[in-house]
Amino acid sequence: MRSPLPFSTLSSHFCTMASSSACCLLSPSLPLPKLPRRRGPHRQWGSRVSMSASVRFQQPVAAADSLFNDYSPSRAFLFPGQGAQTLGMGKEAQGVQAAAELFEKANNILGFNLLDVCTNGPKEKLDSTVISQPAIYVTSLAAVEVLRARDGGQDIISSVDVTCGLSLGEYTALAFAGAFSFEDGLKLVKLRGEAMQDAADAANSAMVSVIGLDSVKVQLLCDAANEEVDEKDKVQIANFLCPGNYAVSGGVKGVEAVEAKAKSFKARMTVRLAVAGAFHTSFMEPAVSRLEAALAATDIRTPRIPVISNVDALPHSDPDTIKKILARQASDFSSSMGIDGEDSLEQRVAEKLRIGTWQGYSRYC
Repeated sequence: MRSPLPFSTLSSHFCTMASSSACCLLSPSLPLPKLPRRRGPHRQWGSRVSMSASVRFQQPVAAADSLFNDYSPSRAFLFPGQGAQTLGMGKEAQGVQAAAELFEKANNILGFNLLDVCTNGPKEKLDSTVISQPAIYVTSLAAVEVLRARDGGQDIISSVDVTCGLSLGEYTALAFAGAFSFEDGLKLVKLRGEAMQDAADAANSAMVSVIGLDSVKVQLLCDAANEEVDEKDKVQIANFLCPGNYAVSGGVKGVEAVEAKAKSFKARMTVRLAVAGAFHTSFMEPAVSRLEAALAATDIRTPRIPVISNVDALPHSDPDTIKKILARQASDFSSSMGIDGEDSLEQRVAEKLRIGTWQGYSRYC
């Protein structure tokens, strides 16, 4: 029986170990790391990209969802989520035909020049949820093509036998793993950004990263903040980002109370996240129904390698289960956050490579 693999895989070791490998995707002048080629128990795929909270969501494991029960990973690709965007990302794509083609396809779907926004901004536009989510998705998959075009890059890509992504990055990971086409994934991400933006606009909410506390102390901090605000402004732990770094979501007044009280709880610092609202909480429930409808109409296939879910920290092979989980993760990460102990991706995977832009994450993880 498979054991849950927490999305709390963004450990400090995870975030720093692959720095040299990640840099090659952001700075083409740097040499590729010399990594031995590894092969796990699954087939290797080298085609271009077509590219402690209470547990509230438990997905039963059906027979059709058991393909990856006994997987044994050795090398992982990790894809970033919203908040990682930075001006200048994606500029390397202009020199690699396959990467540039992804941006051209994106322009046709989105109706504007995405690469121009990524490289030239303005920053306020890039930071908006409706722009940043498609931008990070496309830039991350373009980074795979930049890597593929370099000496030894295809060997690294072919040796990856597990993947995952933070929030939005789960869509990128599924596209990389062949669960849906680049175009279908981008259409989903575009809708996701719009739906989450609309849900955020309907409520005055925010997210903040609390750094330097464990989950128990962060929960106590949330409890203290909630004593001072109305029900509509209450906060909760939304994401486990890495050891000592938790994202807290809720009403703006509740988030402000967390920021004001953090030092008294011995937090090292707080960082307000560049997102539209209280993602991965009940504030996002209006977005879930829109995602469910879009996912129901999308052709999703069994991934070619395991993709770790944000919701329950497991890899899934059943397309219907994947659809349910992708819709649910907009409002609920809690099931995976209670598993930030020993059985993490950090300890089960020998090498982890960060793909795309990781502005913001590596500074605090």
